[in-house]
Amino acid sequence: MSSSVFDSGLFRDMFGTAEMRAIFSDAGYLSRCLEVEAALARAQAGIGMIPAAAAREISARATPACLDLAELKRETEIVGYPILPLVKQLAAACAGDAGGYVHWGATTQDIMDTAVVLQLRAAFELIEADLNDILASLETLARRYRDTPMAGRTHLQQALPVTFGYKAAVWRAPLARQRERLAQLRPRVLVGQFGGAAGTLASLGDAGLAVRAALMRELGLGEAAITWHVARDTLAESVLFTGLLTGSLAKIASDVMMMMSTEFGEVFEPFEHGRGASSTMPQKRNPISSELILACAKLARQHCALMLDAMVQDFERATGPWHAEWIALPESFIATAGALRQAKLMLAGLGVDTKRMQRNLDLTSGLIVAEAVMMGLAPKFGRQVAHDLVYDACRAAVESGRPLLELLCANAEISAQLQRSELERLLDPRNYLGSAAQMVELSLR
Repeated sequence: MSSSVFDSGLFRDMFGTAEMRAIFSDAGYLSRCLEVEAALARAQAGIGMIPAAAAREISARATPACLDLAELKRETEIVGYPILPLVKQLAAACAGDAGGYVHWGATTQDIMDTAVVLQLRAAFELIEADLNDILASLETLARRYRDTPMAGRTHLQQALPVTFGYKAAVWRAPLARQRERLAQLRPRVLVGQFGGAAGTLASLGDAGLAVRAALMRELGLGEAAITWHVARDTLAESVLFTGLLTGSLAKIASDVMMMMSTEFGEVFEPFEHGRGASSTMPQKRNPISSELILACAKLARQHCALMLDAMVQDFERATGPWHAEWIALPESFIATAGALRQAKLMLAGLGVDTKRMQRNLDLTSGLIVAEAVMMGLAPKFGRQVAHDLVYDACRAAVESGRPLLELLCANAEISAQLQRSELERLLDPRNYLGSAAQMVELSLR
């Protein structure tokens, strides 16, 4: 039975991916916990704290095969955490007296937090791979359509001409920054936890820091200067990153969704027979990927607030805030994987209708480049007078339905300064693209 879109047989691959679910599954999590327990034993054996034979036995037995999942579930519900029953079962699986050295000097949160960090390391790798693919698709679109004019829109109204390549480069820029953020947050987030009961490693005497350093070497993780049991900023940062990333994807999805509308018809999600179809309207082609990206982004955004709230933890070990992370963190990353998958699919095969872009650009019969005429007249009249002259012509064009060029030529003040051929040049959208092409090239360096 499923209780959410993340474990639903119907919806789970729309709102996530199998690879990300595997990382945050029970099996994935328990495997990471066992990995930490085994690494701790090897680290302690390496400095002579426990027998080498015990560490070898613990490492050999620390696999999911040693666990009775039904019993683990029953005891977890009693204890409130899975580590005590996990340690109990791992110790029982070890031969001789090796089981007595399992979890030596550690506390539950050390194992659980470090397991989460290992999950995040794997999740970051999946995100990076998908992000690279999306950036490549956007670069292709930006280069291919660098000089393809289309209507730029502000406040949902046609504003000035841009190019579709410029739009694609604008979409790409924040995602390139998200890739930078991912590289920057890795050293902060991929830091293991080992502090013992109250964070001071008192149970290990003078060897505490040596064990901690050896453990992090075993796991390939960074080492914190001081225990972070109740300093949760790095885990919060990892979820806030998913909010930023899915927010950037949602901006693209929002644009694509509107540009797919019948009235615009400028781009289309990739065609697949039946995809986006309506049960009653045969003509429909709905923006399914865009809709799913928006939904995933909303979920990730909500969990950002939850993780920020969970940072407020009491004293040296928290009560409820820690548990909130168990909800927010996996769901955020699974939703992010879902958004990335949909964006990768959409952008790799995005259909672009350049003829429709040109038709939409011509809809207003020159009004979209009224600013160009104003700037052409400004040296003659001054900017404000030029603005007022063109403004009046624009209003007359809207009310009469006549082309702006006719009304400009009919105005004695304007025609005395600019010949018809010059006005025609100014009213060609292709001549008023500013530095769009150069910006595309600069952004792709």
